[in-house]
Amino acid sequence: MSSDTIRLRVESDITALPAAQWNACANPSNVLDGISDAKVENSSYNPFVSHEFLSALEESGAVSARTGWHPQHLVLESEGGQPLAICPAYLKSHSQGEYVFDHGWADAYERAGGQYYPKLQVSVPFTPATGPRLLVRPGTHAAAARRALAQGLATLCDMRGASSVHATFLTETDAAVFDAEGWLPRIDQQFHWTNRGYGGFDDFLGELASRKRKMIRRERRDALADGIEIKWLTGRDITEADWDAFFAFYMETGSRKWGRPYLNRRFYSLIGERMADRILLVMARRGGRSIAGAINFIGSDTLYGRHWGCIEEHPFLHFEVCYHQAIDFAIARGLSTVEAGAQGEHKLARGYLPVTTRSAHFIADPGFREAVAAYLARERSYSQEAQTELAAQAPFRREHDEP
Repeated sequence: MSSDTIRLRVESDITALPAAQWNACANPSNVLDGISDAKVENSSYNPFVSHEFLSALEESGAVSARTGWHPQHLVLESEGGQPLAICPAYLKSHSQGEYVFDHGWADAYERAGGQYYPKLQVSVPFTPATGPRLLVRPGTHAAAARRALAQGLATLCDMRGASSVHATFLTETDAAVFDAEGWLPRIDQQFHWTNRGYGGFDDFLGELASRKRKMIRRERRDALADGIEIKWLTGRDITEADWDAFFAFYMETGSRKWGRPYLNRRFYSLIGERMADRILLVMARRGGRSIAGAINFIGSDTLYGRHWGCIEEHPFLHFEVCYHQAIDFAIARGLSTVEAGAQGEHKLARGYLPVTTRSAHFIADPGFREAVAAYLARERSYSQEAQTELAAQAPFRREHDEP
């Protein structure tokens, strides 16, 4: 990778890059299936870094300069214009839709006379799911390519007059690259469920303490007590009418939770056209109409729970549609993990255990960087202690518990 044969450039419109070229970097095992001599370092499929998902965000207008997410995708390409590595990035005028919170940093910096915005965000918008951010095409020197992208982000920060760069929900591989470049590490936690080779939901319940097992069985029974039925929809089974219903749920619940939902109706039609086989809609119906639903995305070994909404309130229906049904589906499909989104300690009692999430932060101002570094050191210590305490509260049976 000599400097006279490759270059870094910024692309402000993902559709300017052919889907095949983007996906060859983002999900190479999916694109190169059957090519035995291709060395695929990270072979798992992640739906959120796919061209299909990210382009739907941009084409729908949910992600745009107008909404405060101005695409600035960094592309490492060969002399002939072939993308070798890509980093999805956005120039931002706010800190909404990120799930790694820096509002306090922005307030402190501006009180001190600085200008925090614009900043650069390396992420999948509105999606708190761990995945690759430094996307490398097979056959490229991966370590050098990732390093070039990380260094390019720091240069782009200076070129755009940004205060900082924030790379969130990183894989351990990408986090190590940013750490080597001197970025500030940050950790947090989510709650994920792990499939231990269960043959069915009852096998999973059998590993829980008796009290937790009884609680979940009662929840599942009560959630469906009012004549509610649950249906899984994926692929061609998802219709525009289903998207209409789900979008109504999303708007109703999102408006109450966030004040202004981030996504629009066109986004759902676009992902329905482009990646329906990677989508699971869990829909609850009562009296012949849909009343609640959750959208999940299917990776190679992980089910990613994203949004939930309802137009009728029923006890425990949220837990059933979002968490218990996701476990059922993962077991049926042989998936190893369910990631149920951001936050939510209530997930712990339902078999979702705490795991570490990672981000990395480049702060341009040396004085501000020093202050943020001190804060993050304290925060990491607290997060590690909190995760240890939560893990001790796991609902699984101990050796002395009754079966």
